[in-house]
Amino acid sequence: MARGAARTGRKAGATTRRAEAGPAAEGGLTPLDYMLTMLRDESLEPKARFEIAKAAAPYVHAKLATVEQSGGIALSHEDALAALDDEPRDDGPKDHEPRGNEPQGDEPEGEGDPPEAAG
Repeated sequence: MARGAARTGRKAGATTRRAEAGPAAEGGLTPLDYMLTMLRDESLEPKARFEIAKAAAPYVHAKLATVEQSGGIALSHEDALAALDDEPRDDGPKDHEPRGNEPQGDEPEGEGDPPEAAG
């Protein structure tokens, strides 16, 4: 490997998730697999299946961490809106300004060579 090149992949000797799972993975059925099997069993009461779904959810869907803002805001929301009201607005082309896709000049619409034949 070239000196200074980035290394990718797992370090030598690192364990895999299957190795970390231990005896549950050896049997082929993890606790999550068991919960999902019970969840899909339609013979169980809906209330019981709902409780199983609540128990299995953290293993399937990660919970987002709470993040607090650090740093100050120099401009409040109200001040920013007031500044926008004070700026002149450009609402696009006016009636006297030609738009990009409208025909210009004396040539009536629909006459002339089509773009494919002009080449």
